[in-house]
Amino acid sequence: MIALETHRAVFTWAQQRLEAAGLLKGRTVAIDATTLEANAAMRSIVRRDTGETYQEFLTRLAAESGIRTPTREALARLDRRRKKRTSNKDWKNPFDPDAKITKMKDGRTHLAHKAEHAIDLDSGAMVAVTLQGADVGDTTSLGETAIAAAEQVEAAHTASPTPAALTELIADKGYHSNQTMIDLHAVGVRSYIAEPERGRRHWTTAPEAQRAVYGNRRRVSGVRGKRLLRRRGEYVERSFAHVYDTGGMRRTHLRGHRNILKRLLIHASAFNLGILMRQVFGRGTPRGLQGHQWDARSREIALAMLYERLWVTTDALLAPLQLLRRAPRSHSAWAIA
Repeated sequence: MIALETHRAVFTWAQQRLEAAGLLKGRTVAIDATTLEANAAMRSIVRRDTGETYQEFLTRLAAESGIRTPTREALARLDRRRKKRTSNKDWKNPFDPDAKITKMKDGRTHLAHKAEHAIDLDSGAMVAVTLQGADVGDTTSLGETAIAAAEQVEAAHTASPTPAALTELIADKGYHSNQTMIDLHAVGVRSYIAEPERGRRHWTTAPEAQRAVYGNRRRVSGVRGKRLLRRRGEYVERSFAHVYDTGGMRRTHLRGHRNILKRLLIHASAFNLGILMRQVFGRGTPRGLQGHQWDARSREIALAMLYERLWVTTDALLAPLQLLRRAPRSHSAWAIA
């Protein structure tokens, strides 16, 4: 099994190719999250304290209320009368404990994961991707994704004579909070986070957040702030569409955050290489190259990729023959020869 660190190295390598082509800047980064349907069913959840299934739990509640032999209809009525039916504090899926109960965008309640992207707004490249439980709030997960983005930007620019650093962060109103503004202001990152409508603010209980919140509000209302927020919606949603809708990962077929994150990193690497292909060839997919007029640089890259692929294939085919040639012959083999 290939380690998670190896997948991260592949993701960093793809970013380094973008940086060498002058595409990845990493100074202005947008962050947003989406939910991925887990490879686990709601009917398989069990109680954390007793290990009961949902059906056994309802049957016990019916027995405690005086219904000795409840029917399916009676259990359904009892379940509808309950105020809070399922909670991640009380329930879990035994086959995928990392999957959390949440409401999807279409209104269904399902076990899911939360994937968060950090996108470079200068090129549209993916700077970082993290995976959390679907019940983790945006203001909580922002710190992990921002740290991962800063580390990836530094790793991608190791060979550059002018190292870059994350200096601006853009997000929607779900990421806005007093503590978020304080933390970003403390590390010197300019925030462009849309502020939800909260009415008139009173700063007697949180005077240390006033300066950071007002600074963010001033930047968001400016011309550049509005332009960055529009670009955030375009670039981040494009990455979601490529990786999850077109890429087929809206519903995961793996279990466990480490395994799912490995697949996400490979999809993100392919997404970044697609941006490099559009820069070099003028097309983002191999099929789009059909009938395309190539220049000298594109032809050179294509031939190099073809030679590399032929070398790898030939080496794989000749590997068994080389092992037979190196293997020592037994006495019986010499006798037969």
